[in-house]
Amino acid sequence: MKKLSSIFIVGVGLAVADCGCAQILTEPIPETSVPTVIVSTASEPVTPGKFQPTWDSLRQYQCPDWFRNAKFGIWACFGPQNVPEAGDWYARNMYVEGSRQNKYHLAHYGPPSQFGFKDVIHIWKAEKFDADKLVALYKKVGAQYFFAMANHHDNFDMYDSKYQPWNSVNVGPHQDIIGDFARAAREQGLPFGVSVHAAHAWSFYEIAQGADRVGPFAGVPYDGKLTRADGRGKWWDGLDPQDLYAQNHTPSLNFTNANAIHGQWNWENGASLPDQAYCDKFYNRTLDLVHKYKPDLLYFDDDALPLWPVSDAGLKIAADFYNFNMRQHDGKLEAVLFGKMLSADQQKCLVRDIERGASNKIEAQPWETDTCIGNWHYDRSLYDKNRYKSAKTVIQMLCDIVSKNGDLLLNIPVRGDGSIDDREKAVLEGIGSWMDVNRECIFDTRPWEVFGEGPASAGAALSAQGFNEGKGKPFTAEDVRFTTKGDVLYVILLGAPQSDVQIKSLGTAAGLLHKPIRNITLLGSSEPVKWSQTGPALMLTPPKQMPNDIALVFKLTP
Repeated sequence: MKKLSSIFIVGVGLAVADCGCAQILTEPIPETSVPTVIVSTASEPVTPGKFQPTWDSLRQYQCPDWFRNAKFGIWACFGPQNVPEAGDWYARNMYVEGSRQNKYHLAHYGPPSQFGFKDVIHIWKAEKFDADKLVALYKKVGAQYFFAMANHHDNFDMYDSKYQPWNSVNVGPHQDIIGDFARAAREQGLPFGVSVHAAHAWSFYEIAQGADRVGPFAGVPYDGKLTRADGRGKWWDGLDPQDLYAQNHTPSLNFTNANAIHGQWNWENGASLPDQAYCDKFYNRTLDLVHKYKPDLLYFDDDALPLWPVSDAGLKIAADFYNFNMRQHDGKLEAVLFGKMLSADQQKCLVRDIERGASNKIEAQPWETDTCIGNWHYDRSLYDKNRYKSAKTVIQMLCDIVSKNGDLLLNIPVRGDGSIDDREKAVLEGIGSWMDVNRECIFDTRPWEVFGEGPASAGAALSAQGFNEGKGKPFTAEDVRFTTKGDVLYVILLGAPQSDVQIKSLGTAAGLLHKPIRNITLLGSSEPVKWSQTGPALMLTPPKQMPNDIALVFKLTP
């Protein structure tokens, strides 16, 4: 068993890869690690029930069928970091002197020592935000569940938070964003999920303890160490910046190196460890979120569970989430909880999430890919350069993921004003058009004997939490993916073939078909399908009129 020191974690950096600045964990954090910070449950008791806050108890979990049937969800990463429309991790990178976002901040708001992220929050109004309109659109294009971001590493709660004064009801738009999204999702009949990222605010904001090294504000501290007393007479009078920045601690080793955080993500390699008060607050905030808004899905942007292995907060949250959900469903567990970098045993406790990537095999347990059409937070430059993922790319990813027992969660980043842009809408409409014709090969399906075949089948190796997206061979019409529903087999060609297609997995010699083929039709086409089957392969002749150029779906009936 691995013991954590009171200052730095030792012994959890298993197999590692060199990122040029620190060591990044590439193996799951073991459940045998021993946390040193045991959170208090005095303010938010763990809901009693079947699950206890231990890995052994969490192994009773069974992923509900509704999630296995859903296959496709849409996520709205929306918060104050979207206000500058300058991309991901703005609340951190605006303090990284010389970075793209720091230069943007200087040009639009001034020096970060004079206008910090707390001030970005203050100017956020979300004046065009309409949860009903957004969620209705997402359902129309095929989403079977919906996610909203409850907080990010910026530590700002997007709901009426009992324990975090820096929230969207008190500051900024003065709206309960999560409350509005939850109501809208349920009115549309969609399971509702929340994503929670705030466990890492402790180190995310450490760079805000620094100061410019050059220029007219050299040596003037950023606002990361401000306190309530510093706010007298200011717009934030009465608020404590430390509730937001959480920087009343000695920073991590090499904290001024913007890249060092990636090697310290799992609280190793000289990371400063969260203290009791920080862990307690994270635990209380998350249970308040769960109990108040009753989400069906809960996503943590953490390996294993949040604050693991520093604290047992994640174990207690997991046990509460499952038990609380069972109370809402007459003793039946319908909840889905996500974590990253899970061991085989941990995948029995919660659902594995792969960030910006996909498995290259059929997984025994249900899993999910989370990705985005651009950056997680709205980035105007991607719009200007027309660099969003196309509907074709998204649909082909979806078909690949579903063939391997996975679901796809797609983020459509929301602008700071609460709207989405015309190019995002065009991508969604393209997805919806394909879904209108071909949805039966996706929803309520299961993997076949093999997931597929073709040049892109090998895929690229996963890197840590995922990140193999776009690294393998591009999909073409030679790439085939399979899904099943009862006796029906769907054969999905990831493109529009110009010549006959041979599918070796469906030849009689492969022995994978348990019943002979009676009929083959092409979804979206009235043309009879020309086909023949031999020992080596099934031969399909493409139609004269292609129903689409994204993915052709042949329906095989035994």
